[in-house]
Amino acid sequence: MRVALAAATALGVAAALTGCSSGDPLSSGSSASSDSKTIVIGSQQYYSNEIIAELYAQVLEKDGFTVQRNFNIGQREVYIPQLEKGAIDVMPEYSGNLLQYFDKESTAKSADQVDEALEKALPKGLRVLDEAEATDQDSYTVTKQFSEENDVTSLADLKNVKEKLTVGANSEFQTRPYGPEGLKSVYGVDVDFTAIEDSGGALTVKALKDGTVQLADIYSADPSIKANDFVSLKDPENLILPQNVIPVVSDKVDEKAADAIDEVNEKLTTDKLIELNEKSVTDKEKASQIAKQFLQDEGLL
Repeated sequence: MRVALAAATALGVAAALTGCSSGDPLSSGSSASSDSKTIVIGSQQYYSNEIIAELYAQVLEKDGFTVQRNFNIGQREVYIPQLEKGAIDVMPEYSGNLLQYFDKESTAKSADQVDEALEKALPKGLRVLDEAEATDQDSYTVTKQFSEENDVTSLADLKNVKEKLTVGANSEFQTRPYGPEGLKSVYGVDVDFTAIEDSGGALTVKALKDGTVQLADIYSADPSIKANDFVSLKDPENLILPQNVIPVVSDKVDEKAADAIDEVNEKLTTDKLIELNEKSVTDKEKASQIAKQFLQDEGLL
């Protein structure tokens, strides 16, 4: 949910993809997809997702696969069509959000229900591999001061807050099932919306700290939550579905490649993902460097 391209026109999609840091999936990606020896790996325009994509890329290269990286492509409205047409072969995803992309009416709530529903919802030619224990949830997050002054620790508590509330998030959050309309439908809470296009990054953190917004969508594995003593509100009605890291892949990914990716996910816990994210956010390390060190530490490289 991590950069607003939901309303992109065909021209806008092409432009967005052309601007990717690792190349244009429409051109180089399509030709690579026709090469049976090359696996094209994409990532969202979100630093944590790029780290995970790099983990997959490096372990596949270690196992002898030729890998093409097409990172920072944007959001599902852009990259899912590319997966479906074979321009991308592997994409790190998040289980609940992926399900709601394909089945907006799904009633799944638990992780097991999400997994079961996801198997049925995916279109022909796409499948998911084993999910990681690691989750990276969208979350309605507030400052500690706001939480204490308003006695708010869960989304249900927001209905008792008298002041006008505004949530800051990427643009597409506004139309997601767990966005403002979902919050009103499930918890009876009305909120305004402010678009902040940095996937819960520094601009979002600043807006939350200075009171420009009272709520912010900050992903649960983001180290800024702990660093700023923020409070991620509990969600007793499961408005936001479980979002385990899960790879969605095309038929191009054979058993050997799938096994290599599964080995990475077996090692990827939420605590470890937070550590990887902290190296990016705090230490400013590159995704390739972070991934290499993790794979070496875990005996996978």
